[in-house]
Amino acid sequence: MNSAPEKDEDTLKEFRCGYVALVGRPNVGKSTLMNHFLGQKLSIVTAKPQTTRQQITGIKTTSEGQIVFLDTPGIHLAAKKALNRYMNRIARAALNDVDVVLFLIEAQRWTRQDEHVVQAMKDLEVPVILVVNKVDLVANKERLLHFLKEDVDTSRFNHVMLISAKRGDGVADLESLVLKQLPFSRPFYDESQFTDRSERFLAGELVREQLMQRLHQELPYSITVEIEEFKRTPALLRIGAVIWVERESQKQIVIGKGGKVLKQVGSQARLALQELFEQKIFLRTWVKISKDWSDSEKSLRELGFEEFKG
Repeated sequence: MNSAPEKDEDTLKEFRCGYVALVGRPNVGKSTLMNHFLGQKLSIVTAKPQTTRQQITGIKTTSEGQIVFLDTPGIHLAAKKALNRYMNRIARAALNDVDVVLFLIEAQRWTRQDEHVVQAMKDLEVPVILVVNKVDLVANKERLLHFLKEDVDTSRFNHVMLISAKRGDGVADLESLVLKQLPFSRPFYDESQFTDRSERFLAGELVREQLMQRLHQELPYSITVEIEEFKRTPALLRIGAVIWVERESQKQIVIGKGGKVLKQVGSQARLALQELFEQKIFLRTWVKISKDWSDSEKSLRELGFEEFKG
């Protein structure tokens, strides 16, 4: 991890720094929002719920301050498997020891899961900003105001911000508001650092993103990716990725007829990896079976699902 940058004392007097958790039910746009804050892709994004499985730290440094965003898995009611329970624990843990919470919801949609998240935050002593996302999809703004007053009860939150994370509408104003809530502090990270996650982790996420985009129904949730090889030379970065599934039938689907699906996944993942690492990539992929890995606490630990402590 890089050391924090040196700044003169006068600058530090006005410099703010702190942790900000992005929370909400699955598929409300938390990862899209964080990527927009950072100005680059860090969290993978797909149209499928529960794409984010682990806490992702994104670091935004400006002349005024440093915001450490924690992108979290969606908090959900149905937590039948060990993986689902793990994601709920990670999301709830992110509420501890942060300076601000951004609670994302979808415009015109309030669910039991949204209310469940509110109840998880009821004892917090830090500002909670309600972030209403996807407002660009609502043509009738009067209906939106009625929704916020009658369905959501915005009086429970310190601030309310309307945004479109996909288009970027309102995101700059939200960032400015967040920064004002943070304490005056020295920066925690070097200004060139944009995450504390390892390159191996980021590589695995990009491969998994391609799998989630190409596979339908429940299969993406039975897949995880482990990076077994990560070797860099001046000319080439060699990455070996193991794609773990739970059944032989799933293995055949991931490989595809004549290896077509796996080749497509590998080709698109390689392009994404080259863009991230700015280097020529040689990517090899294998598909292996670990029976019911998503419902085994032991398997989760072995596959790199780590518990984060405040």
